[in-house]
This record gives sequence, structure tokens and C-alpha cells, in this order.
Amino acid sequence: MTDPLVLEGAGGSITVSQRALTRLVVRAAETVDGASVRRPRRSVELAHEGGRASVSLELAVRYGHVASETARAVQERVAEAVLATCGLEVERVNVSVEEIA
Repeated sequence: MTDPLVLEGAGGSITVSQRALTRLVVRAAETVDGASVRRPRRSVELAHEGGRASVSLELAVRYGHVASETARAVQERVAEAVLATCGLEVERVNVSVEEIA
């Protein structure tokens, strides 16, 4: 992540820090059974511009879970969380499965 998210409104602006955005993505991803984010501070990136966002993250999938299904579920969950919390339409969630734990 590079910049905090600044949401402009009629009454002023709201700034969402990089750390808060990272935690949002990590928590959303880890609500999927069998998924955990590897090294969250270094492996989560969220780029945003013009009301749209893209997210990249490294994932560990617990042994016994189908990696592709888990990764797809993480993509959906993260996109829903970013939209619901920040109002950003997520164009893509890039998931790299780096470990079977």
C-alpha cells in the first residue's frame, strides 16, 4: 500500500490509514475457512484511484482445503469488505497461494 484512502464528502473528509486498510483486507481474507494471510504488513497491497481499487495478497491455505476454492472465496470476501467499508469498487483481487500449512 502506498497512500492512505481519503474519502471526501459534503461535511469534510475521512482518512483511512494504510494500516487500517491492511487490517480490513486481512480480516476479510481470514474469515474464509482454511485461509490465512502470510506476513500481512509486507504481503498486502491495496491500490485505489477514482473510486476503484485493486488488492494483492499472499495466502497460506490450510492442508486439506482446495487451494483454488479457498483463493476464490478470499477474492469474493475481500472485494465485499472493501466495497462495504470504503465504498470502493474492487476491480481485482490478486491472490498468490504461497504456502500449504
